[in-house]
Amino acid sequence: MRIPHPRSLAGQLFAMQVVLVAALVAGCAVFAYVTDREQAVVAARQRATAAAVAVADSPSVAEAARSKDPTARLQPYAEKVRRDTGVTFVTIMDTHGVRWAHPDPRQIGATYLGHIKPALRGRIFDETYTGTLGSSVRVVAPVRDARAGGRITALVSAGITVDTISAQVRRQLLALLGVAAAALAVGGLCAYVINARLRRHTHGMNAAELSRMHDYHQAALHAVREGLLMLDGQRRIALINDGGRELLGLPEDSVGRYASDLGLPPALTGALLATEPRVDELHLTAERVVVLNTSPVSSGEQRGTVVTLRDHTELQALSGELDSVRGFAEALRSQAHEAANRLHAVVSLIELGREDEAVDFATAELELAQALTDQVVAAVAEPVLAALLLGKAAQASERGVELVLAPDSRIDDGVLPPGLPARDLVTILGNLIDNATDAAAEGVGNESAPRSARVTVTARTDAGELTLRVSDTGAGLDPAAAEEVFRRGWSTKSPGRGIGLALVRQATRRNAGTVEVTTSPDGGAEFTARLPLTTPAVTP
Repeated sequence: MRIPHPRSLAGQLFAMQVVLVAALVAGCAVFAYVTDREQAVVAARQRATAAAVAVADSPSVAEAARSKDPTARLQPYAEKVRRDTGVTFVTIMDTHGVRWAHPDPRQIGATYLGHIKPALRGRIFDETYTGTLGSSVRVVAPVRDARAGGRITALVSAGITVDTISAQVRRQLLALLGVAAAALAVGGLCAYVINARLRRHTHGMNAAELSRMHDYHQAALHAVREGLLMLDGQRRIALINDGGRELLGLPEDSVGRYASDLGLPPALTGALLATEPRVDELHLTAERVVVLNTSPVSSGEQRGTVVTLRDHTELQALSGELDSVRGFAEALRSQAHEAANRLHAVVSLIELGREDEAVDFATAELELAQALTDQVVAAVAEPVLAALLLGKAAQASERGVELVLAPDSRIDDGVLPPGLPARDLVTILGNLIDNATDAAAEGVGNESAPRSARVTVTARTDAGELTLRVSDTGAGLDPAAAEEVFRRGWSTKSPGRGIGLALVRQATRRNAGTVEVTTSPDGGAEFTARLPLTTPAVTP
């Protein structure tokens, strides 16, 4: 047995609209019929009253009533009035109800069928009564003779049969049915046009399918961790899921706002407003690194954009950690290479019989390496930062740059709160040291820059605040570019660089801190990052 498929929503609405229009038209037709019938009866009664009163007030009728043969004068007159007024009959009779005039001459001389007593008392009255011509609406009026002192000498009855009234109503009903049929056809056509458009928009789905799709849509929208953003043709947010609000840092009431009014970085705002598609673009927000993809959509004349966002913050941090590990490995390779050279020198001195010089050389190298290690470990109890400083010192030494830990550096064990991620500390300090080393190394071997290349690092806690300061002996920065250096893509190096300082600012903001750049006492640039230790860190 085949189960019929539920009708589409457009089809259901069309059927409902057709039934509604038909019921409305039928109701109006019935109401109009009843109203017209009542109005026809009232109109017939008024016409009969006018005819009866006009005949009763005619002096010729009173005069004819006094004559010996009233029928001879009244029958032609009554027929003329009947034809002129459109009533069915005009009957003139004496006070005993004997007819003097009637549309059917055979009824002349017979007794009138109906009530006449109210008229004999001088009152004009109406009634519906079945007489010789059938059921009729009639009016009876008395005839007063002025010459007889106003005495009632005759009676006049005028009326319209019910069949005549019904025929008139039927003619009006046919016209009404024609109008109702036209209204039904026009209403049905309008309903069809509207529902055809609705069918295109709903793709022929019924109400249950639309409801189920809406439930799936909502579930998928909130279950997806990636950000989903839909912009309409005016670049206003038409839809955004929880992931999108979290990645962009937007409030709950962001739907309906223009993309240009969201307070996002200019580069990200430009990507949202662009009409061409964007593929895997990397953008920075105040606290996150996001990968953006856009795809324009078209629906009739309305154009919009679908935007997907992926959180790249963790991956970028892992990439930074990988760079640090690579730096550590490179430092170990460099130290192993230098250790092998020193060992060869010691062996050669021993072979030459200069044992004392060999001991002095080896002791001096050990003391130098151990002094730096002791200084870092004694000042910085945080193992990740200590390892980072030792690795960066080896890297800088290989490039001819001396990395110095400032004497006032001090980070005791247990001072850093658990909410301050070591990953962010590595991002901040590692990028600052790398940039300072690159700047200081530019003057190595340059005769016009006789100063020794040096990077000075300060890491200390004071008054509930962690201070990480890195200064160099490089060429320094233009004070006008003090804010521009933190923009993604700004770099004095080769193209494709310029993300390190942007990540530094992002990591400091993520932990409610600040970062600034000034001129170093050594002539280069000095970057200072301050992170609060008492305020809970805002982690991604």
